[in-house]
Amino acid sequence: MSETIRLKKGLNVPVKGDAECRLSKTVLPGIVAVQPSDFKGLLPRLLVKEGDKVLAGSPVLSDKKNPQILVCAPASGTVKEIVRGEKRKLLAVLIQTEDQQQYVEFNPGKIEEIDGAQVKEAMLSAGVWPWIIQRPYGIIADPAVTPKAIFISAFDSAPLSADADYAFEGEKKNLQAGIDALAKIAKVHVSFNAKTAAKSPLAGVKNAETHFFEGKHPAGNVGVQISNIDPIMKGETVWTVSLTGLCAIGKLFNSGKYDACRKVAVAGPKAIMPSYICTLPGMPMSYIKPWTGSDAEGIRIVSGNILSGTNVGMDGYLGFFDNCITIIGEGTEAELFGWIRPIRYKQFSTDHCYFSWLMPWRKYDMDTNLHGGPRAFLVSDSYYAKVLPMDIYPLFLVKACLAGDIDKMEKFGIYEVLPEDLALCEFVDPSKNNIQDIISKGIDLMLKEMA
Repeated sequence: MSETIRLKKGLNVPVKGDAECRLSKTVLPGIVAVQPSDFKGLLPRLLVKEGDKVLAGSPVLSDKKNPQILVCAPASGTVKEIVRGEKRKLLAVLIQTEDQQQYVEFNPGKIEEIDGAQVKEAMLSAGVWPWIIQRPYGIIADPAVTPKAIFISAFDSAPLSADADYAFEGEKKNLQAGIDALAKIAKVHVSFNAKTAAKSPLAGVKNAETHFFEGKHPAGNVGVQISNIDPIMKGETVWTVSLTGLCAIGKLFNSGKYDACRKVAVAGPKAIMPSYICTLPGMPMSYIKPWTGSDAEGIRIVSGNILSGTNVGMDGYLGFFDNCITIIGEGTEAELFGWIRPIRYKQFSTDHCYFSWLMPWRKYDMDTNLHGGPRAFLVSDSYYAKVLPMDIYPLFLVKACLAGDIDKMEKFGIYEVLPEDLALCEFVDPSKNNIQDIISKGIDLMLKEMA
């Protein structure tokens, strides 16, 4: 049995609103959106026009740099609108769905009878390739590159995230098929929560090396797992796949269809009876009104988890990679002399500023209030390092990104991280800096200068 990796650093954010493990409804939205912004590194070329009929699995976008990479329609219907922004930037392709879904029929071949090159070809032609994310930089993987390994996290430790054991219940056959296919390309690593591994849908997985993690968030982040299993060095490439993507790959080889359907957790302090829905990526957020109530004033709708998700609002859409929707209050109220009031039962602090540290079991009705504005960085790196179980220097990395110093960015670990890996650093940061945004801009600079 694999050795358990125990992480001593991290933080479980005690926020109210975990989704109850029950399916409230199945949603086939009337409109689904395909958004190029979901795919980092994609230079989109439009393959359809308004009025075109598409099937689930029909190509909608391709990458101008690598035309093999396709983004396909998650549902069948008619292209209703091509949404563009400033300078005719492509923002979204809106597809009006039909009641009876139709699928493109693919013939990927039997996994045991094909090789890695044929697996790649099948995944590219069926539009499931965008699920493969390349590190460093977190971009869609280059099919011409063979990675040193492929990493999969079988659990998510982020606050209010979907429970993987429930979300992928009954999908063991598809998950195993996805691993069997990826194992034809490179060695596969699967990481489990040591406490719940026995009931994981991937328990007993074959054709993969298994690892067990014990500790607080971000133990479930695949970047943290890579750092503790086989860190990325300069010149090396690894791929990562989420469980949602792995399931879609497995469905392709088992059924010959592109099926992006998933269970999505609707959670958060402002969610009414948090639970799960079964839906498609690109679902309009207007479909979650039963969870927000009739009055949505003062509420923020986040596609993804509370730490690293995207604020999309009620007019936005579910992200391609997301299986969680978080509903949280907008913190617009100012608190008079809050910084000198130690007895604040309803506030959480990572330090011993309030008495919340005496009640570790309690969960809080958190909102978006920063309780202060941006200010100078702390001098010590230890404040951020205590919640980041990776062998890097987060403060120095962030400063190097701000300075645009590529040599120091390389030295301090830019190849190992994505913004989500430093989300907790941003959460605990008393300087109120947008650390994830700084890291994202640093990665963009690396992509530009190192291309």
